[in-house]
Amino acid sequence: MRRSFAGVGVLALLALAGCGTAEPGAGGARAEALCPSKAPRYGEVPRDRPTATADAPRPPGTPTPVPSSTGTARDGVRITRLYAGAIDEEGVCRPSSLTAEFEVTNPAAHDMTYTVVFDAKGYTGASRAVGPVGPGKTVHGRVAMSRSYGDAAGGTSVSLMSVRSIPSAEAPAPGGPCPASGVRVYADEGDAAMGLRVVGLHLENCGKEPYAVDGRPELEIIDAEHERVDGVKILPSAEVAQLGGPPDVARPLTLRPGERALSGIVWRNTVEAVGGAVNAPYLRVRARAGAAPVTVTPELDLGTTGRLGVQAWRKQE
Repeated sequence: MRRSFAGVGVLALLALAGCGTAEPGAGGARAEALCPSKAPRYGEVPRDRPTATADAPRPPGTPTPVPSSTGTARDGVRITRLYAGAIDEEGVCRPSSLTAEFEVTNPAAHDMTYTVVFDAKGYTGASRAVGPVGPGKTVHGRVAMSRSYGDAAGGTSVSLMSVRSIPSAEAPAPGGPCPASGVRVYADEGDAAMGLRVVGLHLENCGKEPYAVDGRPELEIIDAEHERVDGVKILPSAEVAQLGGPPDVARPLTLRPGERALSGIVWRNTVEAVGGAVNAPYLRVRARAGAAPVTVTPELDLGTTGRLGVQAWRKQE
Protein backbone atom coordinates (compact mmCIF):
# COMPACT_ATOMS: atom_id res chain seq x y z
CA MET A 1 0.00 0.00 0.00
CA ARG A 2 1.39 3.37 -0.99
CA ARG A 3 -0.04 5.40 1.84
CA SER A 4 1.45 6.32 5.14
CA PHE A 5 2.91 3.42 7.09
CA ALA A 6 0.01 0.99 7.48
CA GLY A 7 1.67 -0.66 10.48
CA VAL A 8 3.81 2.10 11.91
CA GLY A 9 1.53 2.85 14.86
CA VAL A 10 2.52 -0.26 16.82
CA LEU A 11 5.02 1.54 19.06
CA ALA A 12 2.68 4.49 19.41
CA LEU A 13 0.17 2.21 21.12
CA LEU A 14 2.53 1.58 24.02
CA ALA A 15 2.37 3.72 27.13
CA LEU A 16 5.75 5.24 26.46
CA ALA A 17 8.14 7.55 28.21
CA GLY A 18 11.72 8.40 27.30
CA CYS A 19 14.50 6.86 29.35
CA GLY A 20 18.19 7.52 29.58
CA THR A 21 20.04 10.56 28.43
CA ALA A 22 20.10 11.51 24.77
CA GLU A 23 23.64 12.73 24.22
CA PRO A 24 24.50 14.65 21.07
CA GLY A 25 27.44 13.36 19.10
CA ALA A 26 28.65 12.83 15.59
CA GLY A 27 25.46 10.96 14.70
CA GLY A 28 23.05 12.83 16.97
CA ALA A 29 21.37 11.29 20.04
CA ARG A 30 22.81 7.99 21.25
CA ALA A 31 19.99 5.46 21.38
CA GLU A 32 22.08 3.14 23.54
CA ALA A 33 22.11 5.53 26.53
CA LEU A 34 21.65 3.90 29.94
CA CYS A 35 18.18 3.46 31.36
CA PRO A 36 17.25 5.00 34.73
CA SER A 37 18.28 2.75 37.62
CA LYS A 38 14.66 2.22 38.69
CA ALA A 39 13.57 0.99 35.26
CA PRO A 40 14.19 -2.72 34.57
CA ARG A 41 15.97 -3.60 31.35
CA TYR A 42 14.37 -5.67 28.62
CA GLY A 43 14.32 -9.32 29.75
CA GLU A 44 14.02 -8.49 33.46
CA VAL A 45 10.83 -8.82 35.49
CA PRO A 46 9.23 -5.38 36.00
CA ARG A 47 9.19 -4.37 39.67
CA ASP A 48 6.28 -1.94 39.48
CA ARG A 49 3.69 -0.86 37.02
CA PRO A 50 4.75 2.35 35.26
CA THR A 51 3.45 5.67 36.45
CA ALA A 52 4.37 7.56 33.28
CA THR A 53 1.90 7.48 30.42
CA ALA A 54 2.06 8.62 26.83
CA ASP A 55 0.80 12.04 27.90
CA ALA A 56 2.77 12.47 31.14
CA PRO A 57 4.36 15.94 31.60
CA ARG A 58 7.89 14.57 31.26
CA PRO A 59 9.62 11.18 31.05
CA PRO A 60 12.73 10.40 33.12
CA GLY A 61 16.09 11.32 31.68
CA THR A 62 17.48 14.43 30.05
CA PRO A 63 16.33 15.43 26.57
CA THR A 64 18.58 16.34 23.73
CA PRO A 65 17.93 19.71 22.05
CA VAL A 66 15.94 19.44 18.85
CA PRO A 67 17.84 21.13 16.02
CA SER A 68 16.02 23.90 14.18
CA SER A 69 16.12 22.05 10.90
CA THR A 70 13.74 21.17 8.12
CA GLY A 71 11.21 18.56 9.16
CA THR A 72 10.84 19.34 12.87
CA ALA A 73 7.85 21.69 12.44
CA ARG A 74 5.00 21.36 9.99
CA ASP A 75 1.34 22.41 9.69
CA GLY A 76 0.91 23.27 13.36
CA VAL A 77 2.93 20.33 14.70
CA ARG A 78 6.37 20.79 16.26
CA ILE A 79 8.85 18.27 17.69
CA THR A 80 10.03 19.71 21.00
CA ARG A 81 12.26 17.11 22.68
CA LEU A 82 14.01 13.82 21.98
CA TYR A 83 14.99 11.07 24.40
CA ALA A 84 17.13 7.99 23.87
CA GLY A 85 15.12 4.93 24.86
CA ALA A 86 11.49 4.31 25.78
CA ILE A 87 9.62 2.75 28.69
CA ASP A 88 6.91 0.38 27.50
CA GLU A 89 3.54 -0.41 29.09
CA GLU A 90 5.13 -3.02 31.35
CA GLY A 91 7.60 -0.49 32.73
CA VAL A 92 10.55 -2.05 30.87
CA CYS A 93 13.14 0.34 29.47
CA ARG A 94 14.11 -0.33 25.86
CA PRO A 95 17.33 1.66 25.39
CA SER A 96 17.51 1.04 21.64
CA SER A 97 14.26 2.94 21.07
CA LEU A 98 13.79 6.66 20.53
CA THR A 99 11.12 8.88 22.10
CA ALA A 100 9.99 12.22 20.68
CA GLU A 101 7.80 14.78 22.42
CA PHE A 102 5.72 17.06 20.25
CA GLU A 103 3.01 19.71 20.37
CA VAL A 104 0.03 20.37 18.14
CA THR A 105 -1.53 23.84 17.77
CA ASN A 106 -4.89 24.26 16.08
CA PRO A 107 -5.29 27.59 14.23
CA ALA A 108 -8.80 26.76 12.99
CA ALA A 109 -12.05 28.16 14.37
CA HIS A 110 -13.37 24.71 15.28
CA ASP A 111 -12.12 21.48 16.84
CA MET A 112 -9.68 19.55 14.66
CA THR A 113 -8.36 15.99 14.86
CA TYR A 114 -4.81 15.35 13.66
CA THR A 115 -2.92 12.34 12.33
CA VAL A 116 0.85 12.80 12.48
CA VAL A 117 3.40 10.46 10.88
CA PHE A 118 6.95 10.55 12.27
CA ASP A 119 10.16 9.20 10.79
CA ALA A 120 13.71 8.83 12.10
CA LYS A 121 16.75 7.48 10.30
CA GLY A 122 17.48 3.97 11.50
CA TYR A 123 14.15 3.61 13.35
CA THR A 124 10.70 2.41 12.42
CA GLY A 125 8.22 5.13 11.62
CA ALA A 126 5.30 5.86 13.92
CA SER A 127 1.85 7.39 13.63
CA ARG A 128 -0.11 9.25 16.29
CA ALA A 129 -3.71 10.47 16.30
CA VAL A 130 -4.29 13.63 18.34
CA GLY A 131 -7.58 15.31 19.07
CA PRO A 132 -9.98 16.83 19.31
CA VAL A 133 -7.83 19.95 19.60
CA GLY A 134 -9.86 23.06 20.40
CA PRO A 135 -9.64 26.33 18.46
CA GLY A 136 -6.37 28.12 19.26
CA LYS A 137 -5.38 25.37 21.71
CA THR A 138 -2.07 23.52 21.97
CA VAL A 139 -1.82 19.92 23.16
CA HIS A 140 1.27 17.85 23.86
CA GLY A 141 2.02 14.23 23.08
CA ARG A 142 4.76 11.65 22.92
CA VAL A 143 5.60 8.92 20.46
CA ALA A 144 8.30 6.22 20.35
CA MET A 145 10.11 4.45 17.53
CA SER A 146 12.06 1.21 17.72
CA ARG A 147 15.33 0.47 15.98
CA SER A 148 14.92 -0.82 12.45
CA TYR A 149 16.40 -4.27 11.96
CA GLY A 150 19.89 -4.04 10.54
CA ASP A 151 19.91 -0.23 10.37
CA ALA A 152 22.19 2.15 12.22
CA ALA A 153 20.42 4.72 14.37
CA GLY A 154 20.50 8.24 13.01
CA GLY A 155 20.35 10.12 16.32
CA THR A 156 18.31 13.30 16.25
CA SER A 157 17.11 13.03 12.66
CA VAL A 158 13.43 12.80 13.58
CA SER A 159 11.14 14.38 11.01
CA LEU A 160 7.45 14.90 10.39
CA MET A 161 6.59 12.93 7.27
CA SER A 162 2.98 14.10 7.09
CA VAL A 163 0.40 16.03 9.08
CA ARG A 164 -3.27 15.60 8.28
CA SER A 165 -6.11 17.39 10.06
CA ILE A 166 -9.87 17.10 9.71
CA PRO A 167 -12.77 18.74 11.55
CA SER A 168 -13.43 16.62 14.63
CA ALA A 169 -17.16 16.67 13.90
CA GLU A 170 -16.38 14.90 10.61
CA ALA A 171 -13.84 12.39 11.92
CA PRO A 172 -14.52 8.77 10.92
CA ALA A 173 -15.46 6.39 13.73
CA PRO A 174 -14.65 2.78 12.81
CA GLY A 175 -15.02 1.80 16.46
CA GLY A 176 -16.21 3.09 19.80
CA PRO A 177 -19.64 4.56 20.59
CA CYS A 178 -22.11 4.80 17.75
CA PRO A 179 -22.23 8.33 16.25
CA ALA A 180 -25.35 10.44 16.70
CA SER A 181 -26.24 9.75 13.06
CA GLY A 182 -26.67 6.06 13.88
CA VAL A 183 -24.16 5.00 11.21
CA ARG A 184 -20.41 4.68 10.86
CA VAL A 185 -18.63 5.72 7.68
CA TYR A 186 -14.91 5.12 7.26
CA ALA A 187 -12.26 4.20 4.68
CA ASP A 188 -9.87 1.27 4.65
CA GLU A 189 -6.16 1.31 3.82
CA GLY A 190 -6.84 0.59 0.16
CA ASP A 191 -4.60 -0.92 -2.47
CA ALA A 192 -2.43 0.32 -5.30
CA ALA A 193 -0.94 -1.44 -8.31
CA MET A 194 0.45 -0.22 -11.63
CA GLY A 195 -0.94 3.28 -11.17
CA LEU A 196 -4.46 2.10 -10.20
CA ARG A 197 -5.67 3.12 -6.75
CA VAL A 198 -8.62 1.52 -4.94
CA VAL A 199 -9.89 2.48 -1.46
CA GLY A 200 -12.92 0.90 0.20
CA LEU A 201 -15.65 2.96 1.84
CA HIS A 202 -17.50 1.22 4.65
CA LEU A 203 -20.96 1.93 6.05
CA GLU A 204 -22.31 0.30 9.21
CA ASN A 205 -25.73 0.77 10.75
CA CYS A 206 -24.86 0.89 14.45
CA GLY A 207 -28.14 2.55 15.39
CA LYS A 208 -31.54 1.18 16.32
CA GLU A 209 -33.48 2.01 13.15
CA PRO A 210 -33.20 0.82 9.53
CA TYR A 211 -30.97 3.03 7.37
CA ALA A 212 -31.74 3.46 3.67
CA VAL A 213 -29.29 4.50 0.97
CA ASP A 214 -29.91 4.88 -2.73
CA GLY A 215 -27.09 4.38 -5.17
CA ARG A 216 -23.65 5.85 -4.53
CA PRO A 217 -22.24 7.97 -1.70
CA GLU A 218 -21.90 11.69 -2.34
CA LEU A 219 -18.27 12.86 -2.50
CA GLU A 220 -16.36 16.13 -2.27
CA ILE A 221 -12.61 16.29 -2.91
CA ILE A 222 -10.77 18.49 -0.39
CA ASP A 223 -7.20 19.75 -0.79
CA ALA A 224 -4.45 20.17 1.81
CA GLU A 225 -5.69 23.68 2.63
CA HIS A 226 -9.17 22.23 3.32
CA GLU A 227 -10.64 23.84 0.21
CA ARG A 228 -12.95 22.05 -2.19
CA VAL A 229 -11.33 20.87 -5.43
CA ASP A 230 -13.40 21.60 -8.52
CA GLY A 231 -12.88 20.34 -12.04
CA VAL A 232 -12.71 16.62 -11.20
CA LYS A 233 -15.50 14.43 -12.58
CA ILE A 234 -16.95 11.91 -10.12
CA LEU A 235 -18.13 8.96 -12.19
CA PRO A 236 -19.40 5.40 -11.77
CA SER A 237 -16.35 3.25 -11.09
CA ALA A 238 -16.63 1.27 -14.35
CA GLU A 239 -15.91 4.48 -16.29
CA VAL A 240 -12.51 4.66 -14.60
CA ALA A 241 -11.54 0.98 -14.28
CA GLN A 242 -13.07 -2.49 -14.38
CA LEU A 243 -12.59 -3.92 -10.91
CA GLY A 244 -14.28 -7.28 -11.31
CA GLY A 245 -16.72 -8.70 -8.79
CA PRO A 246 -20.49 -8.15 -8.92
CA PRO A 247 -21.90 -5.60 -11.39
CA ASP A 248 -21.68 -2.03 -10.13
CA VAL A 249 -25.39 -1.22 -10.28
CA ALA A 250 -26.90 1.64 -8.27
CA ARG A 251 -30.06 0.52 -6.48
CA PRO A 252 -31.91 1.30 -3.23
CA LEU A 253 -30.59 -0.53 -0.20
CA THR A 254 -31.82 -0.69 3.40
CA LEU A 255 -29.53 -1.73 6.23
CA ARG A 256 -31.07 -3.20 9.35
CA PRO A 257 -29.32 -2.47 12.67
CA GLY A 258 -25.96 -4.23 12.68
CA GLU A 259 -25.78 -4.62 8.89
CA ARG A 260 -23.00 -3.17 6.74
CA ALA A 261 -22.53 -1.93 3.21
CA LEU A 262 -19.46 -1.45 1.06
CA SER A 263 -18.61 1.09 -1.62
CA GLY A 264 -15.25 2.22 -2.92
CA ILE A 265 -13.35 4.80 -4.89
CA VAL A 266 -10.98 4.15 -7.76
CA TRP A 267 -8.61 6.36 -9.71
CA ARG A 268 -5.50 6.36 -11.85
CA ASN A 269 -2.55 8.63 -11.17
CA THR A 270 -1.68 9.03 -14.86
CA VAL A 271 0.11 12.26 -15.73
CA GLU A 272 -0.21 13.16 -19.39
CA ALA A 273 0.68 16.85 -19.31
CA VAL A 274 3.07 19.20 -17.56
CA GLY A 275 1.31 20.90 -14.66
CA GLY A 276 -2.28 20.50 -13.59
CA ALA A 277 -1.86 17.28 -11.58
CA VAL A 278 -4.37 17.02 -8.74
CA ASN A 279 -3.17 15.90 -5.30
CA ALA A 280 -5.74 16.15 -2.53
CA PRO A 281 -5.46 14.26 0.77
CA TYR A 282 -9.08 14.43 1.89
CA LEU A 283 -12.46 13.19 0.73
CA ARG A 284 -15.73 14.33 2.33
CA VAL A 285 -18.24 11.47 2.19
CA ARG A 286 -22.01 11.53 2.68
CA ALA A 287 -23.58 8.09 2.82
CA ARG A 288 -26.72 9.53 1.22
CA ALA A 289 -28.07 12.92 0.22
CA GLY A 290 -28.36 15.19 3.25
CA ALA A 291 -26.39 12.88 5.56
CA ALA A 292 -23.84 14.22 8.01
CA PRO A 293 -20.43 14.34 6.26
CA VAL A 294 -17.44 12.23 7.25
CA THR A 295 -13.96 13.20 6.06
CA VAL A 296 -11.54 10.40 5.22
CA THR A 297 -7.92 10.64 4.04
CA PRO A 298 -7.31 8.51 0.93
CA GLU A 299 -4.41 10.71 -0.29
CA LEU A 300 -5.81 11.21 -3.78
CA ASP A 301 -3.12 11.54 -6.44
CA LEU A 302 -5.31 11.90 -9.51
CA GLY A 303 -2.57 12.94 -11.92
CA THR A 304 -4.04 14.87 -14.82
CA THR A 305 -6.92 12.44 -15.41
CA GLY A 306 -9.55 14.68 -13.80
CA ARG A 307 -11.62 11.61 -12.88
CA LEU A 308 -12.57 9.76 -9.70
CA GLY A 309 -14.74 6.64 -9.82
CA VAL A 310 -17.16 5.59 -7.07
CA GLN A 311 -18.97 2.32 -6.60
CA ALA A 312 -22.60 1.94 -5.58
CA TRP A 313 -23.35 0.77 -2.06
CA ARG A 314 -23.78 -2.98 -1.85
CA LYS A 315 -24.62 -5.06 1.21
CA GLN A 316 -21.60 -6.62 2.87
CA GLU A 317 -22.18 -10.21 3.89
